[in-house]
Amino acid sequence: MAPHFCGAIAMFKPTITGPSQSQFRELERRIRVKAEAALLQASHRAGRIATSRIRQAMSGAGLGRLGNAVDATSDLDKGGRLHRSPGNVSASSAVHLKSRSPRTVGAIEAYTEGATIRPRNGGWLWIPSAELQRRVKGGRRVTPGNWKSSGLEQRIGPLVKIPGKHAGEVLLIVPAVTVRQEGRPSPRRLPKRGGVRTGRVLRENFIAFTGIRSTTRQARVDPHQIIDGVRAELPALIAAELEK
Repeated sequence: MAPHFCGAIAMFKPTITGPSQSQFRELERRIRVKAEAALLQASHRAGRIATSRIRQAMSGAGLGRLGNAVDATSDLDKGGRLHRSPGNVSASSAVHLKSRSPRTVGAIEAYTEGATIRPRNGGWLWIPSAELQRRVKGGRRVTPGNWKSSGLEQRIGPLVKIPGKHAGEVLLIVPAVTVRQEGRPSPRRLPKRGGVRTGRVLRENFIAFTGIRSTTRQARVDPHQIIDGVRAELPALIAAELEK
């Protein structure tokens, strides 16, 4: 026969003593501090990731170091100040151009948005020959305007304008120039005695610059698409920071 209990001989009545209000407030504070730190770090990382991807895209598109003009700043960089409004808190970062050079800004606009480039004075856009040196004294680009002052006129010869292949093109040539047969052309004026040195050949008309009315640049990089992609990753970036 099963045992029979006429009455209870023991009771189990577990109880929980809840945290005090001050403990709840401390817990809430810690959660808020961690969440705000995660917002700052995630937004900072997003800006850096976007900058890196834009630079990589520009380099991959054959734009050299032009992407180095792109940078990012964040609230974390500015001391970690958050943006607060009733019931909300946010942190941000911004991708921007750190260069103020009109040439650099114009180039980035052209290769990210597309552009038709025309000379400011309504004249010609001068494209130097690939056989010319790219820079002259002081790091400036070689142009018809600095041809004489840079010493190129003395070393190579005076520029002469002639018609190009069509109405929208002109050429600046230098008559009687010698260039190397191997390696860099290193153009030089023909010696006064008329002889061509060993290892060099004569060019009756050396094309120094080609002048055109305008040129079109197609967009090669879409920074907005890259930024939108990073923006979509923000929840994962925030989650990763909260798990630290």
